[in-house]
Amino acid sequence: MSIRVILITHEDVGSAMLNTVKQTYGDLPIPATVVAIKHSTDIDLLLPHLKQLIANFSKHEGVLILTDMYGSTPSNIAVSLREGGENVHVISGLNLPMLMRVMNYPDLNLCDISQKALSGGKDGVMDCCSVDES
Repeated sequence: MSIRVILITHEDVGSAMLNTVKQTYGDLPIPATVVAIKHSTDIDLLLPHLKQLIANFSKHEGVLILTDMYGSTPSNIAVSLREGGENVHVISGLNLPMLMRVMNYPDLNLCDISQKALSGGKDGVMDCCSVDES
């Protein structure tokens, strides 16, 4: 296994998405951990735990952190974890097509799987009213 995935999201967003992916795959091709940020979460207590998690995971080929919304608390936490970690890549704007795409490529390195995440997220957004049905 090359990389690890951490979903840092508001409330249960990450858990819901990961559970949907698990229904498709059964066993996940890439180990994934969900960190749910609630209104009551004490960030000062959470950060040391996350830094240790990153340190443990980065012993592999890298850590891909996916967050649900850029500029939000989960995203800001993820970006702070990126500091000093060259084997950590953060992508914000998590959606289900992005997560499914990531799980399709368990053998890619961190840089390449990050690109797959971005393309999966972008390509998974469709205007269903303008889709050609021919």
